Amino acid sequence: MLLFDAHLDLSMNALEWNRDLRSSISEINAREIGMTDKLDRGNATVSLEELRKGNIGVVVATQIARYVTKTSELPGWHSPEQAWAQTQGQLAYYKVLESVGELSPIRNLVELENHLKYWNDNTDTQKSIGYILSLEGADSIVSIEYLDIAYNYGLRALGPAHYGPGRYAQGTNATGGLGHQGKDLLLKMESLGIILDATHLCDDSFWESMEIFNGSVWASHQNSRSLVNHNRQFTDEQFKEIIRRGAVIGLPLDAWMMVPNWVRGKSTPISMKVDLNVMIDHLVHICNLAGNTNHVGIGTDLDGGFGTEQSPMDVKTIADLQNIPDLLIKRGFSNEDISKFCHQNWINFLINHWS
Repeated sequence: MLLFDAHLDLSMNALEWNRDLRSSISEINAREIGMTDKLDRGNATVSLEELRKGNIGVVVATQIARYVTKTSELPGWHSPEQAWAQTQGQLAYYKVLESVGELSPIRNLVELENHLKYWNDNTDTQKSIGYILSLEGADSIVSIEYLDIAYNYGLRALGPAHYGPGRYAQGTNATGGLGHQGKDLLLKMESLGIILDATHLCDDSFWESMEIFNGSVWASHQNSRSLVNHNRQFTDEQFKEIIRRGAVIGLPLDAWMMVPNWVRGKSTPISMKVDLNVMIDHLVHICNLAGNTNHVGIGTDLDGGFGTEQSPMDVKTIADLQNIPDLLIKRGFSNEDISKFCHQNWINFLINHWS
């Protein structure tokens, strides 16, 4: 089954975690033995090889760089210009992978259709993985004019906020609206045809964005607040709003967003009984809200600052996502529904958007 993963921080892992994604997953983790600077050292799940093993032919790959004020306790850059420079380094990494045939950019309908044909018809074990470029958090957009630059180099989706307060919107664990800069950003995104990624928007910024933005909306990696009560999650009303607008919601595999009462550094996937079936619980909840299976997909966020220590116990590498179809069959989903969840809903969304 072809899989489409709508949220992977590939360049962050390469540049900040110093992981060579062209290496095997065992090589990546072996080089991190004894390292303690990151909580997930030695527990990586994502490499280009594992993506291919899992038949994950299309991904949404991020740029990410937060700006922080002097009083912020979050990690980040001390100026928007530094944050921009970091995203340009991440872009350079993707471009290098393009030059050696590891990745292929998908920026429009023709490139999407060509890549899907190439992936499905080609038996080469070293196939180029298609990627759609997204920006997680808009802090690095120094001024609105920079969005034109980003669009021209391939940016096609943008989440205005990440964790905490942002320059253009307020994110997870923050409160408040967009302000004039955020409104201008959304209007510029709409004019360029950049997809609004609603993930991470705090409730205030989410509802204000829905009032202002008339373009395409998705939620690349978003679980349910009804199942795990935290402001990082969406309420049923938020899901219904973006479903009404034609959104697809990608389900993440960060364990603390999958089950309640997770304590980072103490809880384990085994002790909390976190496996891929828990992800399907969130899937079923959203499908029930929608009244159909047209609005849910995969958006794992694997290696997004966590590894196997905080992933489902039945996911040792991202290739294990291929277990999802069988699990869905056991939960009563049809083959058509399974195809929708694994790739077709995202593809249909992009066809509608780019058409």
